[in-house]
Amino acid sequence: MALVESFEKSGNWLFRYRGQIPVILFVAAVPVVYFTDLSWLDSSKKDILTITAILLSLLGFLVRAIAIGTTPMGTSGRNTKEGQVAESLNTKGIYSMVRHPLYLGNYFMWIGIVLFTFNFSFIVIVSLLFWLYYERIMFAEERFLERKFGDAYMNWATKTPAFFPCIRKYKRNELPLSYKSILKREYSGVLATVVGFVFIDDLRRYFTFGTFEINTTAHWVLIATLCVVIVLRSLKHHTRLFKEAGRS
Repeated sequence: MALVESFEKSGNWLFRYRGQIPVILFVAAVPVVYFTDLSWLDSSKKDILTITAILLSLLGFLVRAIAIGTTPMGTSGRNTKEGQVAESLNTKGIYSMVRHPLYLGNYFMWIGIVLFTFNFSFIVIVSLLFWLYYERIMFAEERFLERKFGDAYMNWATKTPAFFPCIRKYKRNELPLSYKSILKREYSGVLATVVGFVFIDDLRRYFTFGTFEINTTAHWVLIATLCVVIVLRSLKHHTRLFKEAGRS
């Protein structure tokens, strides 16, 4: 098998199982939190790192929200099935600055949780693994788009960075931002991120003090997020509140 075909095949396989990444990170975080030396951290440094971690995850959510809230039905930005799906090509808005904004958003959302372990080696390792993992996925996705859209895709791809946005290339989106699309599609990602932070916080408390504590700020945030998610999921599946013409 030619190397290009091997890359595409492995990329499609990784795309199909990309939802397992959180599970892998959760498992890897256990020994990382256990062996991380926190003796160099005072309370102020911990607060700064915690706030930075939360802001990074919020940035990731914002990037994803903009991408999802400004894309129409059947575009290359909402591949949610097991295979690649696209009826039209996104080239405006956030897609005029970067070709893979959803994956960029994923990185920031998860690197925030990784930073919350207070282990900088883990940040570097996860960043490298993330790049290797998603590089194959991006390769397979772009091969699919190149075959489907031909010159239209190539003209856009040659001018648009793959992962590091270029603000100077911004072109205004034709569709307005849809808050309904964001609420309908992003609640699960937000919940997973909050669970990640709470998981790390619980691990660190257990390894430090040998006990779990339920009455913490992190757990109250998790409960509030879970309530919101239940409401949004119910509205999505049992009402037409989030239905919009031309949106998936």
